[in-house]
Amino acid sequence: MDQTSASYGYSIDNDLGTLKKDGIVGLKRAFPKAWAEAMREDMMTAFWSAIQRPGGAVGRGPRRWYVEIHPQDFSGFVDLVTHPWVTEMCEAALGPDYQIVEIGFDVPFQGAKYQPWHRDFPSPPDTYRDRHITSLAFNLTGVDVTPDMGPFEIAPGTQYVDGRDWKHEMFPDKAIWPKFQELGARKHPEMGDISCRSALTVHRGTEHLSPIARPVMVLGVDAPGAGHAELHDLMVTQDYYDALPDGVKKHLVCRVVDKLIPVTQKHDIEGLVMGADPS
Repeated sequence: MDQTSASYGYSIDNDLGTLKKDGIVGLKRAFPKAWAEAMREDMMTAFWSAIQRPGGAVGRGPRRWYVEIHPQDFSGFVDLVTHPWVTEMCEAALGPDYQIVEIGFDVPFQGAKYQPWHRDFPSPPDTYRDRHITSLAFNLTGVDVTPDMGPFEIAPGTQYVDGRDWKHEMFPDKAIWPKFQELGARKHPEMGDISCRSALTVHRGTEHLSPIARPVMVLGVDAPGAGHAELHDLMVTQDYYDALPDGVKKHLVCRVVDKLIPVTQKHDIEGLVMGADPS
């Protein structure tokens, strides 16, 4: 184990093995709590701006929204994409030419309902046939998650399930939900933790009873050719781009513009607009 990984207490080989087996893996205390508090403030500021414009905040069920942002809307963006665990997981799972294609956040409020079990996009043959992971989603919570905050629930090991006969190739029929419920594990991360998952691992948000919102940052990363950059439109200004480390420029798929314009989202997961019952 090298000095960097030793300082955080992880082994990339072990974590990659867990990711390939379960479809999700995590790193505790990757960032200080103060950093996560600043991230939460950035998310909530962006939310109240996005909710006021058409296409700014996309519904992912009752009282639950997803908002895409620009990298420079998040003061910790460079810290996140240069964190050694993030870069090493991307290289190990996706190869040295991985592509950063998405930054945004999901936020449920009190009254959010159970989502249907789902994955975030259809599985490619590379995954359901060849068992290769071609994209990753890194999640960072803006609060210490308690059981009443509608914790994220995931069915480990389901990232390789074919799913071509599901609705939109993303939503399994309700008749097989018990299989996912049997596998389901609810996650209660704390501020500063990072999780890394395949977005094809079947998952759902659960019922949110707390008056405290639960924003969670999402960083989307692709292997070359995965194609999800077409669903997003990352933009940065020239001065911001010029100040980025070369290692970030190498991986960031973005447009360099004179002036940022608000994101109008292209990736609307229609099947999540309505809630689901918990059965």
